[in-house]
This record gives sequence, structure tokens and C-alpha cells, in this order.
Amino acid sequence: MRPTPRAVAIFAAGIPLALFMVIYNPGLWQWSLGYAALAFVAIAGDAALAMPRRLLRLTAQAPESLQIGEVGAVTVTIANPGRAGTTAFELLCERQPEASPEEMVRTQLRPGQDAQARFPLAPKRRGRISIDAIWVRWHGPLALVEFVRRVEISRSIDVVPNVRGVRSSTLDFFSREALFGNKVQQEKGEGSEFDALRDYVPGLDSRFIDWKHSARHRKLLCKEFRIERNHPIVLAFDTGHLMIEPVDGLPRLDHAINAGLLLAWISLQGGDLVGLFGFDEVLRHYQQPRRGVSNFSHLLRATAGLDYHHTETNFTLGLAELNARLKRRALVVLFTEFIDTVTAELLVESMARIARQHVVVFVTLRDAVLHGFADAAPDRFEDVARAVVAYDFLRERDKVFERLTRLGVHCLDVPSRSLPIGLINRYLLIKQRGLI
Repeated sequence: MRPTPRAVAIFAAGIPLALFMVIYNPGLWQWSLGYAALAFVAIAGDAALAMPRRLLRLTAQAPESLQIGEVGAVTVTIANPGRAGTTAFELLCERQPEASPEEMVRTQLRPGQDAQARFPLAPKRRGRISIDAIWVRWHGPLALVEFVRRVEISRSIDVVPNVRGVRSSTLDFFSREALFGNKVQQEKGEGSEFDALRDYVPGLDSRFIDWKHSARHRKLLCKEFRIERNHPIVLAFDTGHLMIEPVDGLPRLDHAINAGLLLAWISLQGGDLVGLFGFDEVLRHYQQPRRGVSNFSHLLRATAGLDYHHTETNFTLGLAELNARLKRRALVVLFTEFIDTVTAELLVESMARIARQHVVVFVTLRDAVLHGFADAAPDRFEDVARAVVAYDFLRERDKVFERLTRLGVHCLDVPSRSLPIGLINRYLLIKQRGLI
């Protein structure tokens, strides 16, 4: 509780009056004391008539998660204590990122009604919004005293990528046969799971002839395989400083997360297990691969915790930790970025160790700026120098991709718009060949 500027002004107005009486008419100094007493009684009466702090009952409701571009709100309700009269409240939400003073909300508590206030939220960046507390301020009837109270909330709202495009893309992917009705699709191919025996015909691979059953039936029989399910897939995201660089209006990390979520949705629909791994200089997050479409919501919430870090990525520590956590052969999709062969030396060594036990897809975004400099027509000497430097960087990248390919790593270096389609096609190719 503290006096308002109006109360301070009333007291300040009495100071010149008291000085005037003391200097020019000392016999009337009692009037100045009476003025001070009257002001004190008015302030005390205003405090007594105001709603006490102990009667303030405040509750807050906030959504558990919001998608980027989605509009939500924190709803605050002040319960009516049963008092007569109307009380005006000013509320401010204490949150991280910090709210601006313009976001103060005003509401009134009328007799027989609860007061409500809404703090709108429209996140534009992936991460978390922490709602720490709600500050409440109200005055007495004469506005001579104001009360301020801080109410702890401690809520966290996950800001996740917008998955409307993911759901529409996968709906189109799985609904190509919708015009012909639902049917069982036999996913035959070069998988590792036995499906059936069939008569051998010229053109089939002779390595798949089953000699034992052929001798029993006195004719050549060939094994047929189908694509195996229940493969663990780990989406590994590099959250270091190179992934913060914007490409086509979004950081590289956000492009990688959007493509990874699309791959996760399709993989879960196909019966595989999907997990998540985030690292830079230390391990940031790990989620064990799980099956079922219900796991997609857990993956979506986990991406909100993949924050942007201005640190150097430790590939030796990160990939070694991932390799130790995986108990069976898995498909590891690593979203990362590098500059040249010097900075990628430890990356190549770590990839060589993890590629011995797992199938690895190395995903990077093609830098349109470097390709634009290298392919631009040289009009000035500066253009020639810029093109030479850009060509040297591109040649260094090609060397790293060539070394990784010799190690058995599947490299994918595509523009940001082609990343989701290219990643899905590479995943389907790996499944068809039964490489996992």
C-alpha cells in the first residue's frame, strides 16, 4: 500500500500554507495542523474503504502450447469477494520474453460479477514463453491510496512450429488411393522381412532362390521380401551458432525442424519409431524413439526446447553420446552445417564412427548466396574476386560431401524449399533398399 500522486499533491499543497501562517501569522499555526490531520483522515478513510489485499483471489489460465502465427491469450479472473461498489484494476503480465508497458490491461470488478482480463499472445518465434506472475494494482474510492500485489503464476507455454503444412502434405501423401477406396497395400520390395515364396521366373535375382524348398517341391522357388517396419529413426539437430543463420527468412534450425517433423509424421504413420536428439557444445535434449502417431505431439512439444545457442558445436561429444544411447541399428538424420574442410574435420571423424553401426543421412541447406556469387556474370573486378572466394568455399563443401559418401553416409544438400521433399524421397529409398 502506498499513497498516490494525488495524495502527495494534497500534502504538498499544505506546505506553503503552513509556511505562510508560521511567518506572517504565527497565531494561526493550528490551522496548518488541522489541514494535515484532515488530509491524513482522508487518506486513512480511502484505505479503509478500498478492497483489502487479503480478499484478492486471482486465477490464471494459459494454453499449454501455441503454434507460430497462432493467436492465444492468458486469461486472468478476479473473483468477487462479495463487496458492494465497483473497483477498477490494472493488470500487467510478468513474462519472458518481457512484456512492454503498453500491454497493461484494465478491468472492473462490479457487484455480483467476476472481473476478467486477457493478455493476447501472438508468438513469432519458436521457443518457450514463461508466465512468471501477474501484477495487480487498484485504488481506493478517492484514489488517494493504491494497492499493488504480485501473484505468482509460474506457467510455461511451448511455442512450436506450425504443423498445418505438415498435416496437409501427409494427408495428400497417404490419400493418393482415396478415390478407389481403402485397401491393404502390400509393400513388397528389397526389404529384409520375409513375405512369401513364388515360382522363379527369368529376371528374378538368383540370390533369393530358396534351395531347400525348391528341392522339396521339385521346382525353383524364390523368396519375396517386404519392407520391414519398426525401425528406430532419430532426428538429430545441431543447435550451434551456424544453424542460427537465416535462409529464406527463417533460421536454418527452423527449416530443419519443419522438415524433420514432416519426416516424423510419415514415419510414425508407416509404423517406425521416431526419437529426437539436440546438441551443440553439450547435450540439450534426447527423446527415446517411440512408435505410434500419438508420439508426434511429444516430438512437437520437444522442438520448443531446441533453443538457439551462440556456441560452437562439439560433434565428437554429441555424436558419441548419441551412439552410446542407441542400442540397435537405427536411421540417424543429422541436420547440421559446416564452413570448410578444417572446421569439418572432427565432424567427419565422428561421422565415421557412427556410420559403422547406423545408417546416417547428413542434411545441410544449400547456400543460395554462395551459388549466386559463383555463377554471377563478372562485370567488375570485385565480382571476379567474390566469385573466386565463393567457388573455393563450394569446392571445400564438395570435398566434405565426397569424404562422407565414401564412408557410407547419405548426403543431402538441397535448397530450403526442396528440403522436405528431398528428405522424404531419401527416407523412402533407404526403406525400399532395406538398408536399416
